[in-house]
Amino acid sequence: MNSFIGSSIGRKIAMSISAIFLMIFLLQHLAINITSVFSPKLFNFLSHFMGTNPLVQFIAQPILIFGVIFHFLMGIFLEINNKKATISHYEKNTAKDNSSWMSRNMILSGLVILAFFILHFYDFWIPEMSHKYIHFLPEDPHRYYDELTHKFENIFRVIFYCISFILLSLHLLHGFNSSLKSLGANKIYLKPIKTIGFIYSIFVPFGFCFIAIYHHLNIH
Repeated sequence: MNSFIGSSIGRKIAMSISAIFLMIFLLQHLAINITSVFSPKLFNFLSHFMGTNPLVQFIAQPILIFGVIFHFLMGIFLEINNKKATISHYEKNTAKDNSSWMSRNMILSGLVILAFFILHFYDFWIPEMSHKYIHFLPEDPHRYYDELTHKFENIFRVIFYCISFILLSLHLLHGFNSSLKSLGANKIYLKPIKTIGFIYSIFVPFGFCFIAIYHHLNIH
């Protein structure tokens, strides 16, 4: 296992698996959060279930945190290695002529997205842990909607969220296809994979943008 992870192929496969895991999480997270737009009651129910389910709290949640950290650290490591491997002393290579802006700036977009994840944990995860395990406050299954909408009162937070999601969209436009190619997706399926990747990369980030803007504009 150590030799596999230590190899270039092994690291790319590990990176791709972590990417797919995080993309599944994003889709599930959007599916729950979008209910806050049309049914606060359903959003409270789903959030309470996720927040009190021991499988989610003590198994899925630590795996998610590990997945986020692993993905970004491995991404930075692979990017540094790629830059070292492509340095040529014999000819000048114009990057923009050989690759897209998205593929050349995965670290930049990734770092902004990581900053967003940190803010998101600060906004929601840390208060949740404090509520349950530090202050031991009584559980209120109706509190989640109000906590969510309160976070989007600040216009600057909404703007930062939306910028982060736009960069997430650009990150996914390259990363979705790249992760499946690294896992050996059959060339026959590359075109439908690219189409699905495009739809996912636009739909999911802008779904989150819509939620933030909607709640900001509908604060009572």
